[in-house]
Amino acid sequence: MVDLTPNSSFSLTLRLEIPNRVGMLANVTHAIATSGGNLGQIDLIEQNRLISIRDITVDAASTEHAETIAQAVRALPNIKVINTYDRTFNLHRGGKISIVSKIPLKSVADLAMAYTPGVGRICTAIAQDLEQVHSLTIKQNTVAIVTDGSAVLGLGNLGPAAAMPVMEGKAMLFKEFAGLDAFPICLATQDTHRIVETVKQIAPVFGGVNLEDIAAPRCFEIEKLLRAQLDIPVFHDDQHGTAIVTLAALLNALKLVNKSLIQARIVINGAGAAGVAIARLLRKAGAETLWMCDSKGILSTQRSDLTEEKQEFAVSQMGTLAGALGGADVFIGVSVPGVLTPDMVRSMAKDAIVFAMANPIPEIQPELVKNDVAIIATGRSDYPNQINNVLAFPGVFRGALDCRASTITTTMYLEAAKAIASLIKPSDLNREHIIPSVFDPRVASAVASAVQQAARQEGIARN
Repeated sequence: MVDLTPNSSFSLTLRLEIPNRVGMLANVTHAIATSGGNLGQIDLIEQNRLISIRDITVDAASTEHAETIAQAVRALPNIKVINTYDRTFNLHRGGKISIVSKIPLKSVADLAMAYTPGVGRICTAIAQDLEQVHSLTIKQNTVAIVTDGSAVLGLGNLGPAAAMPVMEGKAMLFKEFAGLDAFPICLATQDTHRIVETVKQIAPVFGGVNLEDIAAPRCFEIEKLLRAQLDIPVFHDDQHGTAIVTLAALLNALKLVNKSLIQARIVINGAGAAGVAIARLLRKAGAETLWMCDSKGILSTQRSDLTEEKQEFAVSQMGTLAGALGGADVFIGVSVPGVLTPDMVRSMAKDAIVFAMANPIPEIQPELVKNDVAIIATGRSDYPNQINNVLAFPGVFRGALDCRASTITTTMYLEAAKAIASLIKPSDLNREHIIPSVFDPRVASAVASAVQQAARQEGIARN
């Protein structure tokens, strides 16, 4: 397998004491480059006639690679490593989000209106007309990010405490891209009914619920039960956010190779939450020939081990992933690293499309098949065509909360995907540009507008 590209998620800063002589800094940068590090910023902290103290930032490919780089610098004569800092850990120290007051409290009058006694009038108004809670409290702009920590990223069942950094990051994205206030709710239970009951009890505070990193098949039931019992939008991002962005990218990729979604033969590897949601949305969009595989091969009607969700996509054929891919137009991976081989890719149809979205290591390294496919996409930011849920969920919730939708529907997902895809002009569409950047400022507003329009057409918008 090809080594991963050095990236900022494994970034470190080396604080070094270097003799103040010509060529000494060059020795350091040469050692870093020879070790495969990607040199970043160099800051001069202190300098005198004899020595200089510098902070050197380096991107590595893994924790082990970062240590290799540091050891290479330590081995240099006359170079003293004062300290090493893991920049990602430093960024997370103390948490990444906070709650701040929107209103300054500078006088007794301010206090009397914001809190007692004036706040009592607001409480009474809401008690007399519950609709007022949407305009007189944070509810209209607030999302609960709910997890049980059972499926954290691709890391597995780490529990609620270890899930918190992801949920904090999600809250940052909600705020940055859609102006929504979101808060982590990490529950110390993995019992379906206790999770549902807990979310129901805290729902009065929130305008929407984003379910996150909950293992399949439990996630399907939790979402279904909450949608039936709450009158606010409930959205499982690992399912529907992934599906929306995947469909958006696929619509543009198929356009580029002059193939239709209806005629394309699509193979999805990974039949968990994301895989099932992608398959459902692709069918809604018009896909007709779709085979799904799990770790045991094709989901076949001849197998007796399929869950209810897997049975939905069972076909008469039996076989392996390799067998399924022969002549296929599209591979979509939401599974595990390394499961896709170059030979499998070469067995696909002409102008094959490969979405290898396992994170952090994709099903196949793009370098291995870049000359064998028309288009390749991953979930990583250091390759072109990053399929990232942040293109979907901020706008989905922005639109749903702004029109006060009572739920989120498949039609809303479909329209969100079309809105994302439409942001790439035909003249800009190419094999390395099938999806907008996550920093494209048009995305959230385009998705929000599409979601609102769909909600109104379906009669579920209350604004």
